[in-house]
Amino acid sequence: MSWLKQLWQSFLDNFVSHVLVVPERDPAARKGFFGWLEIILCYPGVHAIWMHRIAHWLWKLGVPVLPRLISHINRLLTNIEIHPGAKIGKGVFIDHGAGVVIGETAEVGDNVTMYQGVTLGGTGKERGKRHPTIGDNVVIGAGAIILGNITVGENSRIGAGSVVVKPVPPNATAVGVPAKVVSINGVRVEPLEHHRIPDPQLEMFRQFQLELEELRRRVEALERLGARELADDPEAK
Repeated sequence: MSWLKQLWQSFLDNFVSHVLVVPERDPAARKGFFGWLEIILCYPGVHAIWMHRIAHWLWKLGVPVLPRLISHINRLLTNIEIHPGAKIGKGVFIDHGAGVVIGETAEVGDNVTMYQGVTLGGTGKERGKRHPTIGDNVVIGAGAIILGNITVGENSRIGAGSVVVKPVPPNATAVGVPAKVVSINGVRVEPLEHHRIPDPQLEMFRQFQLELEELRRRVEALERLGARELADDPEAK
């Protein structure tokens, strides 16, 4: 029965790891007995991962319907949606948690921290691996969206509200819409100015304005040319 003991130990380690990391990453967590009790009873991010552990275990066993039902109940209770097929590492912490969505083929490494509104999603109806792979020790800011079969390298940081559609190297910081890498290993790649994060819609309208002005200049030039030709043509008079 040693395999059963190992299975139970692994299962217990996974459950406990998500509790132990909370005081390290949440300054609001209280110390002492009541602090631990509060974490166990009042942290939806912890509850969501616990329920996911059960759903994922059943999913791997090939149990029909029940894993998805547990996932659905999980979302109703915690407002966090984790597909039972997603792989979640040890020590993952979902702070606040409201609105977090993790897709079926997503893989989240150890000691990852993510905040409310994070989405690890796909980009279409493709089959196979279609969700992101998140390396160890990554921090994903509130409202960040990471799409497609891409990898976010270990120890990286994703800024709040960023939309990541391309791979992010290890030890990097990425911000913006779409996200751009602004530093690697603490060395700035380009200036990080939060008030100048790219706005794709604004850039699109600016481009339309430039093209419209160019078309207006061409039309005016053609009108002037036509007026001169008309003035020089005696038969037209």
